[in-house]
Amino acid sequence: MGRKLLFVYNPKAGKALIKNKLADILDIFARAGYETTVIPTQKNGDAREAVEARGDCYELVVCSGGDGTLDEVVTGMMQSGVRTPIGYIPAGSTNDFGGSLALPKKMVRAAETVVRGKNFPCDVGAFNDDFFVYIAAFGLFTDVSYETGQDMKNILGYMAYLLEGMKRLSSIHHFTIKVSWEGNEITEDFIFGMITNSISVGGFKNITGKHVKLDDGVFEVTLIKSPRNPVELNNIMLSLLNRNIDTDAMYCFRTSELSLESEEPVAWTLDGENGGSHKKAVIRNIYKGMDIRVGNPPE
Repeated sequence: MGRKLLFVYNPKAGKALIKNKLADILDIFARAGYETTVIPTQKNGDAREAVEARGDCYELVVCSGGDGTLDEVVTGMMQSGVRTPIGYIPAGSTNDFGGSLALPKKMVRAAETVVRGKNFPCDVGAFNDDFFVYIAAFGLFTDVSYETGQDMKNILGYMAYLLEGMKRLSSIHHFTIKVSWEGNEITEDFIFGMITNSISVGGFKNITGKHVKLDDGVFEVTLIKSPRNPVELNNIMLSLLNRNIDTDAMYCFRTSELSLESEEPVAWTLDGENGGSHKKAVIRNIYKGMDIRVGNPPE
């Protein structure tokens, strides 16, 4: 023993399966020579606070849960000012970022990747004074994730998101937003926007674009204009899912920094969690801002 590891996990994530794997995971850490401190989270913010206060006391920080748990751990690390490698054992409902990193879906195998894998320097998003790992989004469906209860997520999976989203189709709200990036400026009515550093979102692969890299210093940006009728909305959603970009209906571009300004507060989600409401959002890509353990670095 000698090397110290901080293990933060969400006992309610996904179907709470980690309870049956916890002993095996801790055994893997011990056999790899780590003295492990274990913190099960009880409420939102626990993971962030634990890492922010103790991140510099450990050789490795590992988290298990959904992408929201990873978001808290990365945020705590960024706020601490230290750069301890982060291991991730996906255990949530969708695990978009874990899929982007090609991490094993089985928790025991993911734990082995944590102790045997390599550090991958990965981009991090800065959102005003906050941080995110793989997506900042506003508008249609973006509040579904954090308004859908954990029990419902566990039972229904993807259907929970779709059912919640369908309730809102009759009351779509648009936002008039001025978007500025790299000398460009547009002002439009938008129903949805996402700034991403991920291969998949909501379990849908390639929805963010082709040839996405997680360490290139730029985001993939998708902004959907307000449709004039339900048929147009349906066509927009199909175009997005098939990644057939209709320039009359949406803007798609890559950038390392952008700002979005509106007269009314816009509610944001960061990695599927509540990101608050803002009249102005300045979003920056922190190039290779964190080190995360992977089996093989993404190409």
